[in-house]
Amino acid sequence: MWTVIAILIIIGLLMMILEIIVIPGAGFAGIIGFILMAAGIWLAYSKVGIMAGNITLASTLAINVLGLILTLRSKTWKRAKLKTVNSGKVNEIDLNKIKIGEIGTTISRCAPMGKANFNNIYYEVSTLSEFINENQKVEIIRISGNKIYIKTINN
Repeated sequence: MWTVIAILIIIGLLMMILEIIVIPGAGFAGIIGFILMAAGIWLAYSKVGIMAGNITLASTLAINVLGLILTLRSKTWKRAKLKTVNSGKVNEIDLNKIKIGEIGTTISRCAPMGKANFNNIYYEVSTLSEFINENQKVEIIRISGNKIYIKTINN
C-alpha cells in the first residue's frame, strides 16, 4: 500500500513541477498533480490509519514547501530565462538625410505599417488610410517624432 501512496505523491509532485517549468499557465498538469497528491494522502488516511495519514500529509507539505523555497532561492530562474538583449531600434530619423516630399520604395506590405527604403536607408513607415503593397513608389507626407507617414505616388 505504501508503494501506491508514494507513487501517487511522486507523480503528483512531478506533474506540479511540469506545470511550473514546462507548460506554465495550462493548468491541467497542476490540477492533475494536486489531485494525485490528495489521493495519495487520502489513501494513507483511509487504508493505513490516522497517524500514517498525518505523517504523509506533513511530509508532502514539507516537500512542497521545501521545493518552492529551493526553486525561488536558487539560480533556476536565471538559467531558465532568456539572456538575449533586443538591440532593435525604432526609427532614428536624421532630418538632414530624409525630409517631407522624398520619394522611396516600399520593401514590405504596409498594412498600415511596413518598411520602406529612402536614400538606401530602411525606415519603418505608416500609411494614413490605405494599404500599400511591396515595391510601390511612395512619398513622405509627414514626419512626426520618430514616425514617418507615406502615401503612394499616382503615375
